[in-house]
Amino acid sequence: MPRWAIAVAMFGAAFVILPLIAMVLRVDWATFWPLITSASSVDAILLSLRTSAVSTAVCVVLGVPVALVLARTTGPGVRVLRALVLLPLVLPPVVSGIALLYTFGRLGLLGPPLNQVGVSIAFSTTAVVIAQSFVALPYLIITLEGTLRSIGNRHEAVAATLGARPTTVLLRVSLPMMLPGLLSGAILSYARALGEFGATLTFAGSLQGVTRTLPLEIYLQRETDPDVAVSLSLVLVVIAILVVSIAGAVGKLVPRAR
Repeated sequence: MPRWAIAVAMFGAAFVILPLIAMVLRVDWATFWPLITSASSVDAILLSLRTSAVSTAVCVVLGVPVALVLARTTGPGVRVLRALVLLPLVLPPVVSGIALLYTFGRLGLLGPPLNQVGVSIAFSTTAVVIAQSFVALPYLIITLEGTLRSIGNRHEAVAATLGARPTTVLLRVSLPMMLPGLLSGAILSYARALGEFGATLTFAGSLQGVTRTLPLEIYLQRETDPDVAVSLSLVLVVIAILVVSIAGAVGKLVPRAR
């Protein structure tokens, strides 16, 4: 290992770690617990944890079939599909929120038909879940597609030649092999959903207990009470560290699954 590489690596690590240390030093530990247990803080924390869990479930249900199609089929159409479904990775979150608003909003593409049956999505908890799922879904897809490509399709082909139906092959062969990648992708999707801000604010608004997630609460408190903002930021960082640690532990299972 060249010494210059080690020096640059240390600089890169400090670039990430130093701001976190600065935030920890800024926390007023005497008032930390009362600040994070206030009514608005608890509502935001619980709403974020709940909606992120639901969003992750949505990502799993929708993302597994997409990843299978991308990993097990070929052709120009597949390349176009991959580019489109991974687009939220590079879109600014506010653009994602605008796209969702003009799709599910009252005057959006699907708004009038939904209103006719008494369904209003925009600026509701459902809108939070949709916004989080929209931005988090590509993380599960790209992780699971990589896992499927790495394990190959030899076992699936053998099962098919023995007469197993496609659904049986998926449930009895494919799913057990891709389970570590699926868990890792789901955890990453949960982390992305937990930190979602722009699309949620644009599409769902900010109503305490309904759409005001933890990132939104931090943003609002930043102007009025910085102590609350930095305390809640630390809570979000701790949760993120736990999620990333779990994802790393699960990721180590992938080589074993191969």
